[in-house]
Amino acid sequence: MNIRTISTRPRGTAALVLLPALALTACGSGGTAGTGPVGAQSSAPTDDPVAAVREVGSVAALLPADVRKAGTLRIGSSIGFPPGAYYPDGPGKPPAGQDIDLTDAVAKVLGVKAVRQDASFETILPALGSGKYDVGTGNFGVTTQRLKTVDFVTYINDGQGFAVKKGTTTLKKKVTDLTQLCGLTIGTGAGTTFETTLTAQKDVCAKAGKKPYEVKVYSENGATLTALQQGRIDVIMSTINGLRYQASQPAAQTAFLGEYHRLDVGFAFKKGSPLTKAFQAAVNELIEDGTYARILKKWGTTASAIDTSQINPPEHT
Repeated sequence: MNIRTISTRPRGTAALVLLPALALTACGSGGTAGTGPVGAQSSAPTDDPVAAVREVGSVAALLPADVRKAGTLRIGSSIGFPPGAYYPDGPGKPPAGQDIDLTDAVAKVLGVKAVRQDASFETILPALGSGKYDVGTGNFGVTTQRLKTVDFVTYINDGQGFAVKKGTTTLKKKVTDLTQLCGLTIGTGAGTTFETTLTAQKDVCAKAGKKPYEVKVYSENGATLTALQQGRIDVIMSTINGLRYQASQPAAQTAFLGEYHRLDVGFAFKKGSPLTKAFQAAVNELIEDGTYARILKKWGTTASAIDTSQINPPEHT
């Protein structure tokens, strides 16, 4: 689905080459389970806005009969990027985050159980087509390219941004044009919109008469942050909410360089899935009853709230 400019993909061992004092939780887009990289708080907020959510019969009735009978939804979940989804207490313990709460709340409205399976970010969308998962979560941005093969039900508005190591003189201001990155090395996640954007615009530097930027792609978010801290990359391109959250954690030692491009973010489904109308109705139910606002407030993402959920909206330009 996405063309990769560089195929180097450091795996778990790279993500664990960390300073002991910073061995916390991953920050970045498209993390995988089983790592404990740096840059997040060591515990999650304790309030539980999902606890009071109950099944809504009229919404649950929108589910296909076989799903209602089974009583479960198979969720392919990319975990490793607070505040979206991460392991506040380490691998083997329950995940937490905005995406976790929203998925669980939607499942409760629908009267089914969310059966979550950890998966690497870049594998989830292809696996939807094969039927391995019913739903994919992982801060998936709605893009024109993805809409060709995947259906989306939106739940927040996030997007693309940049961050650098705190105190660096490489970049000091908001990135508004990719020519500002010419001559630099950019770290980003495998299979993400960031990788696609950087690849699609790889000629901007040559056109401007400047040295090209280099892209290094990582399958684990902790590896990306570690590379930044160790000077192997100059800048990270990732989600607005994630980079903003990361910069608020002193251990990460990063500085957020602002929003570059906004995108709707949604639950992902195989093309033509019969689940989309039920999910849309469930998200809108949560918006209407106030649960949605309480979840976003819990995770500090209120600025990404949407007024109503949509199925397959066009990509923001």
